[in-house]
Amino acid sequence: MALRKVLYKGDPLLRKKSREITRITAHIKTLAEDLWETMYNANGVGLAAPQVGVLRRLVVIDVTEPVEEDEKVDEEGDKDAAEPKPEPETIKYTLINPEIVEVSEERASSKEGCLSVPGMVGVVERPKWVKVRALDIDGYPFEVEGEGMLAKALLHEIDHLEGVLYTDIADSVEEVKQE
Repeated sequence: MALRKVLYKGDPLLRKKSREITRITAHIKTLAEDLWETMYNANGVGLAAPQVGVLRRLVVIDVTEPVEEDEKVDEEGDKDAAEPKPEPETIKYTLINPEIVEVSEERASSKEGCLSVPGMVGVVERPKWVKVRALDIDGYPFEVEGEGMLAKALLHEIDHLEGVLYTDIADSVEEVKQE
């Protein structure tokens, strides 16, 4: 695995439509591993191959809720004696040739950011729910349905495969204030 350089808004490759993956080769599997490593290194929740300069229809998404590192205290004040919090459900996908199958008519606006548009956040209106069909890393077809953060991530990353950035469809975009 290797870290890849993330392209930034203004790079012409981000505006091109990605090509379908016709064979899942060792190169494609390595690209997927590199996308995971690059995304996690940048603290992202999704990354599409065009964002690292590869015009292929491949995205990775992980919207698993982070585990809170709270000190556990029971009723008597003993640390680490309280019931442990359950582990969050893992919501993690590698999607090859993802296609949007269905979206809800109901829409919601929320803030989005992007590793290719650092230091900015925008308000984007998207369908509340989406169903996507794709291949997994071994070439098996599957469907994923999601709402909330998962729906937003699926739609956002699939937009990248079409050469669309969230800033193109945002109602507003502003700088993130650094603390």
